[in-house]
Amino acid sequence: MASQTAVRAPRLPGYAQELTRAESDIASLESRRRSHPGDLEKRVRLAYRLFHRASLTGSTAHFEAVDAAIREALDDFGPREDVCLLKANLDFRFHRLAEVRQDLQMCPKLSGRFEGRIVLADLDYQEGRYEAAKLELERLIAENRTWDNLARLAHWKSKLGDIAEADQLYEEAEDDLTAKQMRSYAWLELQRGVLALTHGRYIEARKHYQRAEDAYPGHWHTDEHFAELLAAEEKFDEAAVLFREVIARCPKPELQQALGELYLFCGRPEAAQPWLDGALAAYLESVERRGVHYFHHLADFYADAREEPAEAVRWARKDIEMRSNFSTQAAMAWALYRNGQLSEAVEYIRLALSSGVRDAGIFSTAATLFDAAGETAESQRFAQTAFEINPQHQNFHMHH
Repeated sequence: MASQTAVRAPRLPGYAQELTRAESDIASLESRRRSHPGDLEKRVRLAYRLFHRASLTGSTAHFEAVDAAIREALDDFGPREDVCLLKANLDFRFHRLAEVRQDLQMCPKLSGRFEGRIVLADLDYQEGRYEAAKLELERLIAENRTWDNLARLAHWKSKLGDIAEADQLYEEAEDDLTAKQMRSYAWLELQRGVLALTHGRYIEARKHYQRAEDAYPGHWHTDEHFAELLAAEEKFDEAAVLFREVIARCPKPELQQALGELYLFCGRPEAAQPWLDGALAAYLESVERRGVHYFHHLADFYADAREEPAEAVRWARKDIEMRSNFSTQAAMAWALYRNGQLSEAVEYIRLALSSGVRDAGIFSTAATLFDAAGETAESQRFAQTAFEINPQHQNFHMHH
């Protein structure tokens, strides 16, 4: 007779285990660097493992360690393609887009290589050359149908194309993964969840987020998505508890802003202020260190959380000078509107809309601005389209 005791499948290795392995590898490679500083292969591997750890933790200090390792390698060995490529990816992550091009130019052949072309396609998208980005991604996929480029094209489709096709591409990207790539699988499930969330399909979003947690347990990034979903579902107390837990593990200022804005959203301004103060201090500290990747968050912060619209306009202009795309243009439009500069605000929202973007938040902004400008028919059209894309678009959402 078969045993009546259920056999539980072993829990998959997750975030904690991967971080432990990364820390162990880094310690070993650091030891090798001290004893054999001229070992180029190990120095490059160290820089990549440091980047891997920083990507896991989201820690500013960890990313600074990556930057230091890259600069030391460049000083000691000169420009090498793998080091320049890593620097390009690091600079791209922190919106240092002008530096990205310089990184690729340090090794002239890199821009023509598959990996370099991926970076350039990402640049095209960030700088508003959407069709060029799509065409290059399609060429790259035709040459080598990798999961990450399928995901890039899926993101393009999610913003400028068809969401069903976007989800299909994400699913195909998942099918391309091996059983060992569970973190990548979880990340793709989170993207599919975001796609569902931004179209008001909360049950579907939760299913994707749960699959991400089951595949790669313990990652704060998954809990961040669950917290936003809880807030969208108006489960504010549960969302606040989870946001606080995530912040304790990963004190990123954008998460502190999200929690502060959640408290504002549910009518608790006194609870919001410490979190907003902490977020703002971290944003400004980053700027003092010549960081640029929080310009977008500062524009959102001063437009809505702290309501200093002139400051919102100042930071939105800085952001759009670096990368003019539908996201930065819409943020510029909203900041200008909040600052009473309606005519210029309408110009910027028209520019954002001319991209072909289909986003409920941007359409809702357009509806508000056109209504204020007396363009009632346009306002109603965009309000209706925003509702059709996401009937829940007025619910809580994080600034991304």
